[in-house]
Amino acid sequence: MIRYAARRLLTAVLLLLVISFLAFLLQQLAPVDPAEAVLHAQGVPQVTSELIAQKKAELGLDRPLLRQYASWLASSVQLDFGLSYVTGKPVWSLLGPAFMHTLQLTAVSAAAIILLSVALGVYCALREDAWPDRATRGAAFLLTAMPPYWLAAWLVWLFSVKLDLLPTSGMDSAASFVLPTAVLAVGYAGVYFRVIRSSMIAGRNEDYVLYGRANGLTERAITRRVLANSLQVAVPMFGMAVPILLGSTVVVENVFAWPGLGTLSVKAILGRDYPVIQAFVLLLASSFVVFNAVSEVLSGLLNPRLRKDL
Repeated sequence: MIRYAARRLLTAVLLLLVISFLAFLLQQLAPVDPAEAVLHAQGVPQVTSELIAQKKAELGLDRPLLRQYASWLASSVQLDFGLSYVTGKPVWSLLGPAFMHTLQLTAVSAAAIILLSVALGVYCALREDAWPDRATRGAAFLLTAMPPYWLAAWLVWLFSVKLDLLPTSGMDSAASFVLPTAVLAVGYAGVYFRVIRSSMIAGRNEDYVLYGRANGLTERAITRRVLANSLQVAVPMFGMAVPILLGSTVVVENVFAWPGLGTLSVKAILGRDYPVIQAFVLLLASSFVVFNAVSEVLSGLLNPRLRKDL
């Protein structure tokens, strides 16, 4: 198991290095010279070649590419992503609070997704092809097919405008989490519960279930065992739910005016604030790699067959 975990973690580190280099190249591949973008963001009325050259030297953009990358990577490891081109503030002072706000929304949404997926998966598996199963799957298909912004607009109209029960924007109270969490959770739970349902239906036809019934086990005990085996399939899926949610909050955060990474990234893209964009891409991609590695290690703990080749 130690070798299995070490190999997965080593792969994750190599992927992080590749991702960091690609994130660094975003600034180099930008259609507008970064130094020129800084000058425009600072409100310089007349941008000349001399000012651009001066700003490049000030930002270290006149150095060889690999030296720039090495310096940027060393600083990024310490969460020092430089200064924002638009505000002049340290990038992490903008990214840190936004990340914590998005992480709160992501944690609540991930918990809702797991609870809904497991509950609906078990409910439908125990009623395979009966009308409750078909109705649940039909409703899930309909809700999953809805664009998030459209579903968000309907929920705001119903619960905020008509019923006046929930706030339309911001994160002032616990009630502010309800609508954005519902928009995020409905779509993903509608997909994930079908995986658990299919896995449980397949598991109920296994030989160990037949032997359990022959030995007098109750249906509740058998269902718990089948669910435990089905969750081995669901662990990697749930493990990737957090980074997927981190990346998919852009629309929801902008609809509900949530002060998180999604809102910050849109403002950075519109303002060509490259240091903020680089930090956002690096943070998001790194979360995918880290959570994928952790979910693989957990899957190996739950299912020894995954590491039998080591």
